[in-house]
Amino acid sequence: MKLRIKLINSVIGRPQNQRRVVEALGLKKLNSTVEQDDIPSIRGMVKKVSHLVQVQEIK
Repeated sequence: MKLRIKLINSVIGRPQNQRRVVEALGLKKLNSTVEQDDIPSIRGMVKKVSHLVQVQEIK
């Protein structure tokens, strides 16, 4: 299973650790989308920036 992750809010004014998590997920610009494997480490990263991203499960 995969996760489709989309950056829906800007990282401007956010703490450095949240910016790094967004970058580590592979998101660069607003409305950019990436597909990542559904593993616990990715889930944890998404939870840390859940207010900035939109997540959709893909079969």
